[in-house]
Parts: sequence; C-alpha cells; structure tokens
Amino acid sequence: MKCPFCSHQETQVVETRVSEDGDFIRRRRQCGACDKRFTTYERPEVNFPTVVKKDGRRVEYDREKLLGSFKLALRKRPVSTVQIDSAIERIEEKLLNLGQREILSSRIGELVMRELKKLDKVAYVRYASVYRSFEDIDEFRALVDEVRK
Repeated sequence: MKCPFCSHQETQVVETRVSEDGDFIRRRRQCGACDKRFTTYERPEVNFPTVVKKDGRRVEYDREKLLGSFKLALRKRPVSTVQIDSAIERIEEKLLNLGQREILSSRIGELVMRELKKLDKVAYVRYASVYRSFEDIDEFRALVDEVRK
C-alpha cells in the first residue's frame, strides 16, 4: 500500500486488530522509506441502496455524509465516536436488510432521528428542528414536549 506521507510503494503491517463486533479490521502500517505510521481499515464491500433525494435525484449512499450529520447534531455533546459508529452501523444494517435497490432520503433521515433520540435528546432536537423544517415555534415546542415524555 502506498504511504500517504511520501507516496513510497512499500509499507509494512506492524499491527492488526479485528473490531469488537468483527465488522472490520484495523491495520497499523509503517512506511519503509519515511518510517511514518498510518492506519487503514478493511471492511467488506457491500452494495447499499441508491438514495433518492427530495428533488428526485439519485445519488450513491455516502457513509461520510451520514457521519457528518451525526457529528453536526452531536457537536459538543457527551457522545463518543464509538457510539456514533455503532449508530451508523445499525442504520447501515437496516438499509441492507431492506433489500431494496433505492431508498428515499427521508427514510434515512427518520433512521438518523431514531438513533439520535437514543443517543442524546439535545442532538435529536437539533437534528429534527432542521430536518423537519418547522414552520413555527409551536411545532418546535411539540417536539420538545415529545422528548420530555
């Protein structure tokens, strides 16, 4: 594998670990030229459904976009990256188990809200307030009241 620092072609695996749930392999590598270390992850390649946006466009599923949504909603909240990764993995598992070739972006948004509600109520309200595009304060108040129950 090519070194991301110096582009040298020869790197050596110095440590390999399987994730707790066995979903991926983490490898620490060291460059033979510059001696810098870096981490790679191996995951099985799976075909996620195509995401159908509100305007009808079709885009490939993007894990990084989902991660960005979680990070934004959970900014400055006491939730670990492990918890975020687990939530994303649960969403991805649901997407794969649906067995559909396409999925509406709104369905993914609902799955994100469900996971955020379990992780952190404040993050859930943050995400829902943007995602649901509230028209007035009463809709927002209803959401907060729902969370308090």
